[in-house]
Amino acid sequence: MVMNVGKETGDISMVGGLLSGQNRQSSDALTERRSSQQVENGTPSTTSTPYWDPDGRDDDGGPKPHELYIKYTWKIEKFSQITERELRSNTFEVGGYIWYILIYPQGCNVIDHLSLFLCVANHDELPPGWNHLAQFTIGVVNKDPKKSKYSDTLHSYWEKEHDWGWKKFMKLSTLSDGFVDDDTRTVTVQVQVIREKADRLFRCLDGQYRRELFRVYLNETEEIFWRSIEETKEKLNKLIEDKAKWSSFGAFWLGMDQNTRNCMSRDTKDTILIEVVKHFFKKNEVTSTLAMDSLYSGLKALEGQSRSMEGNAAVMEGEGTPSPIIRIENDMFVLVDDALLLLEKVAMEPLPQKDDKGLLNCTKMTYHCLLC
Repeated sequence: MVMNVGKETGDISMVGGLLSGQNRQSSDALTERRSSQQVENGTPSTTSTPYWDPDGRDDDGGPKPHELYIKYTWKIEKFSQITERELRSNTFEVGGYIWYILIYPQGCNVIDHLSLFLCVANHDELPPGWNHLAQFTIGVVNKDPKKSKYSDTLHSYWEKEHDWGWKKFMKLSTLSDGFVDDDTRTVTVQVQVIREKADRLFRCLDGQYRRELFRVYLNETEEIFWRSIEETKEKLNKLIEDKAKWSSFGAFWLGMDQNTRNCMSRDTKDTILIEVVKHFFKKNEVTSTLAMDSLYSGLKALEGQSRSMEGNAAVMEGEGTPSPIIRIENDMFVLVDDALLLLEKVAMEPLPQKDDKGLLNCTKMTYHCLLC
């Protein structure tokens, strides 16, 4: 039997703890990374991506990410007296959809584990073919925030997958270690509904939620861009090193008249950005939203530089930032010089340098990706 138990509150504040679930590293490593980079008084840590286009100033219309985000807290009282197999929180709404948390105190068809899910409440009332994408972080709070257990995922909800979570969220044997306070267990969930766009870069995450995820997934997000840049440079170097192919391509390019070369040196933003979104946005990968937000900011920097806006241009003039090979004119990407010269330049352009912590600046990395 499913029943409502305890008290629930909705808010958008942050909590300390550990994000896990689809992580590629051990829980201990992520705990250390998270606890060493705390947010104090709402100020992001130094590893947060620098965004020069603040939240709320996006120009693509529609609801903003912070309007599609909520943090919801469910306090389950008299927990030791509960005998039901499963419990359901009160419903809450975000992004135009109704949700609830589902918990199995003794596990859902598993032994010695607590199971935890985020579910769409009115899935049987939605029209045929419905679906919506959501990133969420769900967890059980410990009296010691560093011991709180969190898992996060990116999932596309639809009629046959209207509940999603973890059957083996955490071992029952660990629950007595600070996870119940005055016979009350606290479960939290952060839900970000995502309005994806196939033909343009789009911002995915509420600013505070994004900073929290970046503190855990910064290395993984940078690695995505690093691999993309390395693959592009490797292909160009192979082409240039093959003297016959490079000479043939040069003859083909120079054999065209200038007007034809000019036409081939530009393309619409929509055409380019469709491919960028297709390459970087994977619906089953947690880091996809962080990649999109970083690329979105990289695009804004490029647009600002193309308009010679003093504030944005200054950001991109720092050490290790590549000089531009493209500019934006209205709705077109345009090469700033001859294609042969620019291809050689990209092949020889040094990659961004890591800082003393072994980290790369995500903003510079995404800027490199857009230029390549």
